This record gives sequence, structure tokens and C-alpha cells, in this order.
Amino acid sequence: MSKANSPTSSNTKAQSKPEGFLGDQDCPHCHGLGYIRKDAPLGHPDFGKVDICTCRHNQIAQQVSQKLFALSNLEDLHHLTFDNFNPRGRVGLAPLQADSLERAFNHARQFSENLNGWILLQGPYGCGKTHLAAAIGNFAVSVGVPTLFLTIPDLLDTLRFAFDSQDTTFEERFEQVRNSPLLILDDFGTQNATKWAQEKLFQIINYRYINHLPLVITTNLALEEIEARISSRLRDPEIVTRVQILATDYRDPMNDTGYSDLSSLSLQRGRTFASFDLRKGEGIAAKDLKSLEKAFQIARQFAEKPTGWLVFSGPHGSGKTHLAAAISFYRADLGERPIFVVVPDLLDHLRATFSPTSAVSYDRRFEEVKTTQLLILDDLGTQSTTAWAREKLYQLFNYRYNAELPTVITTADTLDELDARLRSRILDTRLCTISGITVPSYRGVPRRGKPGFRN
Repeated sequence: MSKANSPTSSNTKAQSKPEGFLGDQDCPHCHGLGYIRKDAPLGHPDFGKVDICTCRHNQIAQQVSQKLFALSNLEDLHHLTFDNFNPRGRVGLAPLQADSLERAFNHARQFSENLNGWILLQGPYGCGKTHLAAAIGNFAVSVGVPTLFLTIPDLLDTLRFAFDSQDTTFEERFEQVRNSPLLILDDFGTQNATKWAQEKLFQIINYRYINHLPLVITTNLALEEIEARISSRLRDPEIVTRVQILATDYRDPMNDTGYSDLSSLSLQRGRTFASFDLRKGEGIAAKDLKSLEKAFQIARQFAEKPTGWLVFSGPHGSGKTHLAAAISFYRADLGERPIFVVVPDLLDHLRATFSPTSAVSYDRRFEEVKTTQLLILDDLGTQSTTAWAREKLYQLFNYRYNAELPTVITTADTLDELDARLRSRILDTRLCTISGITVPSYRGVPRRGKPGFRN
């Protein structure tokens, strides 16, 4: 039992209080001192020792939490919590993408509560991986778990700088990282892939794998792109929960053209609904004009709420590409990032990834196209008919068909001329709307005030 170390205590000597109060001035135990002296007889091991008063327990816990937070490298990410994460993503996100994001949120929150095993968050830039990883870290720190949050480049710099540090040795810093009660490695794959870097990362990951220490990893790489020794650990279902996020970039960072580097939408500038010419007064048959007007209305409706697939068929120059581009611009103005790509160009992009100088892998490029929120495939049927090209298009069509991701297709081919496997998906009226345009190719000079774009 303890008594207050105050002037009125019969078993304590009178002593002056320190400048200011450490505890609660109204505390009946310490009267504001913040500590109490243990009531122990002379000769007892606790004689003369002091305890922190109960009135300071919350204060001490807060100080411990602040110290843990300062050591965690989460200062700039303190605002990223589970409470302010939107599990369904932005408005208009495709159901499959929103479902993957919500699944990742649930896994991350569950992991933060038990810190059992590892969690691997995979997905494109801006999909929410870092937010979820930081939310795990912030929650862990709030309940007193020492946590270390590091991007991979920062981790390697930390280890390199330790060689010249006067405050710590490389061995001490390395030990601190690999033994952290919770380690979060963000942006795995952005590091300089030197042999030294690969070896250090493997040693850290392998140590935590052997000792079953909690680990969070975020990456935009496929497992096939990760160094084999590390990838083998990340494939172990006994310890690793792998979560694939399909959502597109929430922050919507654009390149200089404002669009994905895959997209050629910038070349379609000006092809909007406002500039579309319904070609009345050109002597075109009424039924053909009606097909053009109907296609225009269908395109407007799809742009407002992209659902399923929309196929524009018709001769070259009939307006198919203009309408497809108009849909893209409409959605881009709402903050989305559609990919508009001519089919032969798409296949060229995929082939280019096989070059040793390519900055992006085939898997990552194909994943970007497959999972994009809105995909516009222009001029289907003009691509080369190699077995490889047919197979890639089928894989793309089949994925987006099964996932029911919004897709716009333009083609000058008849349905009979299309690959049978593609045709079977397009003919599914449950998912796909076909809009045939029968007006002849536009070849005239645009009238004043009418841009007259055609394709």
C-alpha cells in the first residue's frame, strides 16, 4: 500500500515540491506532486522508492504513445486512418473494383486488431494501399505497439547512412528494423535493384518470416516481378494474406496530356457531344439519319451512367470514334481516367513491354488495361490477325466480360467478321448494347460552326 508523499504524511519527511505540478492538483493521493512514496519499513527493498501516482497514468500513456509515434515515421501520415478511408472508393467505381477495395479495407482492419502473420496489399498507384498500411500503423501505435513505417527507398537509405553515422552502427540499425514489433514496408519495388539492396531486403523479410513477426507490404508489382526468394515467402498462404486492389487511382494523377500514357484521347480533342454533327440537310436517307441520332442518344445515356458494354458498328467515317471519344471526355470531366486506345496501338503497347529497355512490365501494362474503370477500344478489326494478337484480345474481352466492367467498342467489321470468341461476348444482350450506324462515310467540308469530326 502507498501513501501520498505530502507534508501531512506522518511517515515522510517534509520536502519541497518541484517547480510546478506534475500531477492533478486536486488528487487526494499526491496533492499534485504526481508521485507517491511507497509505505515500506526500514530495510525493505522498496523503502524510500516512489511510484507514479494514478492521476498521471493517462499522461504517461500519452507520452509513451507520442514517443512510439515519433519513432514510427508516421508523422506525415497521422491523418490516414480507417475512419476516414472510403471502403467503396469514389462514386462511379465499377462494382468489381469497389468490392476489391472494400475487401482490402476489411482485411487491413482485421489485421490491425490481431497483428497475426503478414498482409500483402497489391494494386496500382493511388488505389489506397498506403492509406490502409498507414491506418494499420496508426492503430497499432495508438494501442502501444512499437511500429516502424518505411518506404523501401527510405529503408535502404537508413541502412546506408548508418555506415557513416556517429549515433548508431549499421548492425544496430539493421537489428532495429528487422526486429520491430510491427514493420510496414510501403512501395515495395520502387527501390534501386542493386545486389546489396536485394540482399538486405531478403535478410529482413526472411528473418521476419522465420520468426513469424508481423509485416505489412504494399506494392504495385505482380509476384512474378518480385525477386524470387522474396516472392516465395509472399506466396506462403500459411502466413501471408494477399489482397489485390483493382480500384483505379483515387487521386487521379495525370501525365502532361491529362490522360494515361496508354490513352490516345488527347488526339481526339474537340470530339465532344456538343461538336457532334447529326448531318441533317445532307440528303441522307431518313432511316440512316435515324440510326445516327439513335447512336447519339445511346452514347449520351451511357456517358451519364456507364453500365455494361456499348458497341458502335458502321462504316469508317460514320461518327463511331467521335461518339466514343465524347463518352471519354464526358467521364474525364467528372474526374475519371478512361483509357481510349485504338486496338492496333494497344497491341503495340503490349508488345513494347517485352523490350529490355521497357520501363513497365507486360503484366503491369495488361493489368492496367484489364481493370481500368472505363475502356474504349477504337477500330476493333483493324489489328493484325496473329495468334498472339487474337489471344490477347480474347483475354482482355473475357476478363472485362466476366467482371462486367464498362467498355465501349467501335468497329467497321460486321459481327460475322469478328473472332467467334469475341462475337459471343458482344452478342450477350444482358451485358452489351449494339448500336449500328448506317449513314455513309462523311467526306464533305465541315459547315460553319460544325467541326464535322468523323470516324
